[in-house]
Amino acid sequence: MPISERLEDLFLKYVGQTSPFPAKFPIARAEGCYLYDREGRAYLDFIAGISVTNVGHCHPRVVEAVIEQAKRFAHTMVYGEHLQEPQIALAAKLSKIAPEGLDSVYFLTTGAEANDAALKLAAKMTQRRVFCAFHGAYHGDTVGAASCFGSEDFRRPYESILLPVRFLRYDCLEDLSLIDEKTSGVLVEPVQGEGGIRVPSREFLSALRRRCTEVGALLIFDEVQTAFGRLGEAWFAADLFEVTPDVITVAKALGAGYPLAGVMAPREVLYRFAAEPPFSHITTFGGHPVSCAAGLAGLQVIEEEQLLANAVKQGNFLMASLRELAARHPVIKEVRGRGLMIGIELESAALARRVVDGARNRGLVLETTLLAENVVRMSPPLIVTHEQCACALEIFEESLKRAVGASTS
Repeated sequence: MPISERLEDLFLKYVGQTSPFPAKFPIARAEGCYLYDREGRAYLDFIAGISVTNVGHCHPRVVEAVIEQAKRFAHTMVYGEHLQEPQIALAAKLSKIAPEGLDSVYFLTTGAEANDAALKLAAKMTQRRVFCAFHGAYHGDTVGAASCFGSEDFRRPYESILLPVRFLRYDCLEDLSLIDEKTSGVLVEPVQGEGGIRVPSREFLSALRRRCTEVGALLIFDEVQTAFGRLGEAWFAADLFEVTPDVITVAKALGAGYPLAGVMAPREVLYRFAAEPPFSHITTFGGHPVSCAAGLAGLQVIEEEQLLANAVKQGNFLMASLRELAARHPVIKEVRGRGLMIGIELESAALARRVVDGARNRGLVLETTLLAENVVRMSPPLIVTHEQCACALEIFEESLKRAVGASTS
């Protein structure tokens, strides 16, 4: 039996599954914008682990930083008790690139954990119980984050343990009146990811900021997908939209492929975790030194290789080309996004799945969004080249044509 088949059997037998239909894609190695299977075939990666590997897979600077730190020490003591240089250096770097005033970071491990911590922080700051979130939102699957899941179907199995959350329509000014003096915090994606790559109006986020200030609710930007150049032009969506929240949560690209997350806020706000009482929010692996070393190297690569500018350049090329495709293929209903966070809305979820599967068979890795399964996402590493984008577009169009033909035959 080939090794890939043995691995598949063991995978299905021993590894907890997230769906009844796992892709079972046999990864052997990854480099730059490519994944390689066990037969050595290359696949152009256009999801980057869902906006995780912004600097590409196994960037030499990141690999070197990980190796050097692993030689020194990995885990030593619970977060906050030992002075760990990688953690401190990354925090200092983040404070320099963050929106003004968000000068402190509390490191954690995952985006869901960061969003849970932000909700706890809002509750502690305001002493209020009710939160607001948005239809179509995805913030993770821990209890607090899942409480803000903008899909009733995904919330229903856990209703007995979820927080009280009021759901508003995304990019709807009228619904902002539902944020009131009983609201503790409002958790929002400045661009919705799993909801179908939905970009709101600048007016919406500005009005949301004003409303939270009026009623004394904390405004929390979930930038787990959008931060660190994914949208191009700026490190954070907050800067791109010129709206500064009270708190920003980050993860995914922060660790350059290694598990790392954070809650960013003014120091006097984050200090509430250290007091009333002390140790009121703690973590064992948050700010892990190896992940922090990788994260710092990743930020340096983004800066030195001018990847924010590249995200704009390649994103503009992809968007313009995809809109030309839409003019030729009426099954494409809309192309939307910013930078290298792009969604292609097709006429059905079934068609989108055929396109994704067909593209993978032709050497291009794409995926649909979780809550809008008729939307195909493109979110390649920020190092992606014009030639790679052109190749992806060619494969996408061929896969689209074949998928449409299969649905009509």
